[in-house]
Amino acid sequence: MASQEALKVMVLHGPNLNLLGAREPNIYGNKSLEDINHLLMEHAGQLGVSLQIFQSNSEGALIDYLHQARQWAHGVMINPGGYGHTSIAIRDAIAAISLPVVEVHLSNVYAREEFRRHSMIAPVCQGSICGFGWYSYVLALYGLVNHLRGKEG
Repeated sequence: MASQEALKVMVLHGPNLNLLGAREPNIYGNKSLEDINHLLMEHAGQLGVSLQIFQSNSEGALIDYLHQARQWAHGVMINPGGYGHTSIAIRDAIAAISLPVVEVHLSNVYAREEFRRHSMIAPVCQGSICGFGWYSYVLALYGLVNHLRGKEG
């Protein structure tokens, strides 16, 4: 990617994330999705990155957003929610768009139920971040931006 070109990143929030702040705060924290989006926008501004943020409870809509990302985004961050453990269709969409994608989860999926310990999408993602609550998104943003700018270690 050209170094002068402003980076554009799509952020996708999957099912039930619209309930953050009220949904199982002992697992997912007290911040709302709006709070997280605001914090992401602040960090993106500091990095000189443009974000487009979407949330859907529908697997098909998430796939449609991934397909759209091919046209304009340099990379994608996705919290697929439960779809990360079950969706071959989202996995195939990520593989098809040929963009770097970072998987994000608020909770440490490896410290939870057995079925959450397997990600269908991780093998086609640049990386995965989990277990740091809302800050998982910030870590994912910095990791993706560093990758896109060729600064990975």
